[in-house]
Order: sequence, then structure tokens, then C-alpha cells
Amino acid sequence: MELTNLSFFNGVNKTLLNKVSVVFLKYIKNETVYSQGLPCKSMDIVLSGELVAYSLTANGSESIVFDFKKGSSIGTNLLFGNVNNYPMNIYCTEDCELLHIGKPDVEFLLQDPHFMMNFIRSISLNSQGMNRKIVMFTQKTLRENLLDYFSALSAEQKSQTVTLPISKKQLADYLSVQRPSLFRELKKMKDEGLIEVNNRKIKINGQ
Repeated sequence: MELTNLSFFNGVNKTLLNKVSVVFLKYIKNETVYSQGLPCKSMDIVLSGELVAYSLTANGSESIVFDFKKGSSIGTNLLFGNVNNYPMNIYCTEDCELLHIGKPDVEFLLQDPHFMMNFIRSISLNSQGMNRKIVMFTQKTLRENLLDYFSALSAEQKSQTVTLPISKKQLADYLSVQRPSLFRELKKMKDEGLIEVNNRKIKINGQ
């Protein structure tokens, strides 16, 4: 694959790109890519598939803090930090392919203004994602978070009837709640006529 075909490298000097070493690696569903505590030595770009960053709660359940989709970058916010260990585990929720660029090569590419802006933009996007998660944790009810999630899916799928891309267990982990709490709230929302539920299909009737 030509690096110039990836949006992250739009406008980047081809001479510089030809001087760096990159690695393309494939991972299978449920494979851990990075374990919590490992030092970050590269930035990665998701070429296909999806991954999540998660932490374990006191009772041993997963709390999904961040998700990475095609085009997302991993490690840009850690690579040059004073403390650059992965704070969470990162694993694939489906088969994935990643592009790995080592720290020395990232430093070399940062002399290109186009790469620098894309690198800064990726840090900003990741920070915004974390900010949304913090708001979810601290300021919103489970119902509000569910409605936000369904609304985002509705916009993405361009339909009032959406298909959940993850299981309800994974949804509970993403929202950092226990499954019984999620099921109770979904039932309440269904009983109140806000949604209709048919396995992974959710019809949004109104708020």
C-alpha cells in the first residue's frame, strides 16, 4: 500500500515518506495489541477493523473508554509524553490491520508541515473523544447517554431504525454500566414508547 493513498499523509513530501520505515500488521478479533503499562514506541493508523481501549473495574468487568475505527490514530498523544505508557489495554473487536510508524520516523516526518498538522489534528480528535467520555461518566444519566448513542448511530446510518454494531454486553461496557442496569433502562425506554427493540435493531420513536 502506498502511504500517499492514506489521508493522514495527504500533501506530505514523497521524498521524506520514501526514507521512513513502516510496518503493516494484521490482528485477529479479540487479540490484544497493547497491554496496559507497556511503553508507547510508535504511532499507529487503523487501516481496517475496530479496536477499543478498556480498563478493568474493581469487580473485574470491562469499562470501554475509547474506540478506534478506520482512519483513527493510536499513540499520538502518548509518543512524546514524559509518561508514555499505555494507560489501558487495547484490543481488536474485529479483525484489524494497522500501520505502525516508530518514534524516530515520526520525529523525522514532523519536519513536514502537512504531516505535523495531521499529527496535531489526530491528537485533538483523540482528546475530544476523551472529553466526550468524561462528560458521559460525570454529567449524564444512562438514559441520556443511550439517547446520544442512538442519535449518533441514526445520523451515521441515516435511519431512525439503527443496527447496533456491538453486542449489548459491549454496549454496557462502553457505557460503563452493568448489563442488568442497561437492560432495565432499555425496557423502561421501550415501555415509555421512546424506542422499539428487536435484538440489535433499535427504532427511535422520539425523546
